[in-house]
Amino acid sequence: MSRTIHHARILGPVPYLSDSGKRGNIPLGPCLVEQIDGHLIDVIWGSTGQKSTELPLEELAAAAEHGHLVLLD
Repeated sequence: MSRTIHHARILGPVPYLSDSGKRGNIPLGPCLVEQIDGHLIDVIWGSTGQKSTELPLEELAAAAEHGHLVLLD
């Protein structure tokens, strides 16, 4: 399966569940988004890409609709 990675920017709150089970927001700033399958998107951030989370496509689409996530390419 071919995967496409897009450059994006977080401009507002995009909630996620951390590995430790705590809820938080992806930090504001640059990130990469990669569709894993039909309904899951991997969001990668950090100066060396050291942080990531998987979000349902619907949640990421809602963040984009509210202007909290902008695809740059």
